[in-house]
Amino acid sequence: MLSCKEASRLISQSLDRQLTMRERLSLRFHLLLCDMCTTFRRQLGLIRVAVRRYKTHMENNESIRLSEEARVRISRSLQAD
Repeated sequence: MLSCKEASRLISQSLDRQLTMRERLSLRFHLLLCDMCTTFRRQLGLIRVAVRRYKTHMENNESIRLSEEARVRISRSLQAD
């Protein structure tokens, strides 16, 4: 059986890649028995949804956008590092 540390790692990875069948089954079994990891999975999903909504809001709000001058200044600063 997976430890909570291993389960949380798989939960996080599942947001970025498809887990193997073995990983999915191991994680599903662990989640059946572990309320803490189930809560972590649900919270991570809520955070992901909130970030996506915030990103959409920021992209659609003209008053929040950086000026072209600010973009160039930031770009130059990043290139200098």
